Amino acid sequence: MLNIVVTSKPVDGLFYYSYEYCSLLNSLGIKARVIVITHRNFTQQDYLDVLKYKYIHQHNVLFNSLDGWTGDATLVMGRSMITLSYQDFDSYTMQQQMILRTLFAGNVISVYSENHPAKYPLAVEFYQPEKIVDLCDTEVYPNGVGIHFEKTINFDIYKKHKDNIQFKHLFLGTNDKYYATIEKVIDQYPDHGILTYDADYINPKNNNIFVPVKNLMSLFETYVYTKDTFDPAPRIFQECKYFDKEVIYARDKNMNDGGNVYWDRQPSTPDIKPIEQALGEFK
Repeated sequence: MLNIVVTSKPVDGLFYYSYEYCSLLNSLGIKARVIVITHRNFTQQDYLDVLKYKYIHQHNVLFNSLDGWTGDATLVMGRSMITLSYQDFDSYTMQQQMILRTLFAGNVISVYSENHPAKYPLAVEFYQPEKIVDLCDTEVYPNGVGIHFEKTINFDIYKKHKDNIQFKHLFLGTNDKYYATIEKVIDQYPDHGILTYDADYINPKNNNIFVPVKNLMSLFETYVYTKDTFDPAPRIFQECKYFDKEVIYARDKNMNDGGNVYWDRQPSTPDIKPIEQALGEFK
């Protein structure tokens, strides 16, 4: 049983990718499950609502539990799942801390990222995994390490949607940095919706759409991609490509990250061979 660990907030690309790959692996005969260590500001139901609004099922998900644990390998879809849990370790309950120590002390498959280059080694030293096998999107991270691996959306488990347009332009503002970038250009897009959390950084004068959202892809005509920070594997404009929605690339085109890499990629079926190869290295 492969344990895919999530320590992020519920509306996070890594949570989506984790669930999608879990579903695909199980459909291909590789037993897997998602283990969510809930963020202190969110409940189990918040995570379930996210899955319910996007996917046709909600299978093989555990919360703050090691039920059925047999010492199997752990997969994280981004190094930040390890780093942030280490950084915020004191905010977890004793049970959550025990689960994290157990999951990250064995064999770990870690998808390479550079969000926290100084803290990730500290997190590894803290958890002391038996062995780490890295996966890496070498187009996004030319100097990264690991077996080449491209995170790809598993559209086979998406719910169907029918357009019910509520505003013309959608923005993604799920943290303070994303939101601040949107504020610089939002006056150019009066008919807008900003996907965000109900947090202190929002501007109440804007049309804020609080997550999770039912049938998000049905609500808008055009997605405006504004992130000016490193973006390893953007999801919404992949979804727009798949569902024939327009995208405005409103960021520096000279930035080299997942933004320009995924801009040139077409939606495709996720490839699990790198995960299988990584699992083979533990035998």
